[in-house]
Amino acid sequence: MALFNSILSWIIKKRIHQIDLFLQYPHDVQEEWITRLVSTAKDTEWGKKFGYRSIKSSQAFKQRVPMQDYESLKPYITRLRKEEQNILWPSEIKLFSKSSGTTEDKSKFIPVSQEALDECHFKAGKDVLTIYCNNNPDTEMFSGKCLTLGGSNQINSFNNDSIYGDLSAILIQNTPLWAELLRTPDRSIALLEGFEEKIRAIARTTHKENVTTIAGVPSWMLILLKYMLNESGKDSLLEIWPNLELFIHGGISFGPYREQYEKLIPSSEMNYLETYSATEGFFGIQDQPDSDDMLLMLDYGIYYEFIPPDEIDKEEPRTISLDAVLLGVTYALVISTNAGLWRYKIGDTIRFTSLDPYRVQVAGRIKHFINAFGEELIIDNAEKALAIACKKSGAVITEYTAGPIYMSEGKAGAHEWFIEFEHKPEDLVYFTETLDNALKSLNSDYEAKRSGNMALNTPVVREMPKGIFFDWMKSRGKLGGQNKVPRLSNDRRYIEELQDLLAAEA
Repeated sequence: MALFNSILSWIIKKRIHQIDLFLQYPHDVQEEWITRLVSTAKDTEWGKKFGYRSIKSSQAFKQRVPMQDYESLKPYITRLRKEEQNILWPSEIKLFSKSSGTTEDKSKFIPVSQEALDECHFKAGKDVLTIYCNNNPDTEMFSGKCLTLGGSNQINSFNNDSIYGDLSAILIQNTPLWAELLRTPDRSIALLEGFEEKIRAIARTTHKENVTTIAGVPSWMLILLKYMLNESGKDSLLEIWPNLELFIHGGISFGPYREQYEKLIPSSEMNYLETYSATEGFFGIQDQPDSDDMLLMLDYGIYYEFIPPDEIDKEEPRTISLDAVLLGVTYALVISTNAGLWRYKIGDTIRFTSLDPYRVQVAGRIKHFINAFGEELIIDNAEKALAIACKKSGAVITEYTAGPIYMSEGKAGAHEWFIEFEHKPEDLVYFTETLDNALKSLNSDYEAKRSGNMALNTPVVREMPKGIFFDWMKSRGKLGGQNKVPRLSNDRRYIEELQDLLAAEA
């Protein structure tokens, strides 16, 4: 163990030095990466189409290459899945990360190159450990294992060589040996396709392991942890894993779940570390223990651009580079990557909390909003308002979704919230009033539309039976992995699906 810790210490110091370099020279690092990406792809079909050989700067790149989304790249990706190569990226691509489709029902298949695995995802995994260990030099996390809860993997229907699955499953399938030795459960269980079968198998095989770290999406991990407690008859996870010290989480906001985790793991020594990864790449790591933002990682083979808020809805939006961003402004994120995504709008919005170094918070999704009445309610507003309502009413929320109630017969519209409570408020009317007031304080457009109940009435909050969101996601084939409960929708499709399910279960 002493030798292992010595090697680990050397690796950590070396990587911290490299991180310090991009902290000191962020713009140079980003300019170097776009130059490298363009040069690498110059002889691909895409590179020839847009004359990559003559592109020598980020400015020339942005002028030459149009903005992309999944629909515009889909024909190229479909050909890749049919085993054509050297289209978007020169190295062979046989792996495709399947999008969870939180804003659209259709699946998206994002190409994953070997460079993306090595220089982005696995590098990020090492950096999570590096940053945590640098902040916690006395950690004992390596005395045990990390329990990971990921998705499933399956063979692409186009051919037997092209494989797709949740990003988490692809990473588990290709995990380096050093990481595999530190992880539990084994691959055969981690890659089980059925979520319910998977959590039963994980509970059965890991309760005697020395688990020091857990990693996954907060909502799905919570289901696993509660299942383990119910099966074991224990009151606390520390009775199962006494050396548990870290939860590495991402994918959705942790705020609504923190109180539940603190009850399951009642220890002031427990640490929580947030990451920002998506199907398309890995972007940020929480580098300050007590912060609510993440360091933007600039040397993962990703070049960043940012769409200002007044440009987001335009067909050909203007973008700015890292050196032009402002604090507190919500930008749509655009990336070019070492897997052949070029000026690709991933659908996320972020805001910068620091410019030296560059730290960000995830604001939400471009299409993850309610704007049926001009209120422009985004997920960030919803999360903060619900947190305020919970704090004041003593409630704890497990899951929720919301959508509009449309105007009819001279009546104003409203927002309808379906909420599953872990601990319901004593007074649901007070909870609703608090939520409404918090939304007014956070969103001036919402406040204006609520004025005099002319356009928007008081929100309608409906308490949902426990387990209904699990049943709903199961009925949609979206259990586990990177699948997320849709939070806000600009139409009533999710509300109506839940209503139909409630009626069927009645």
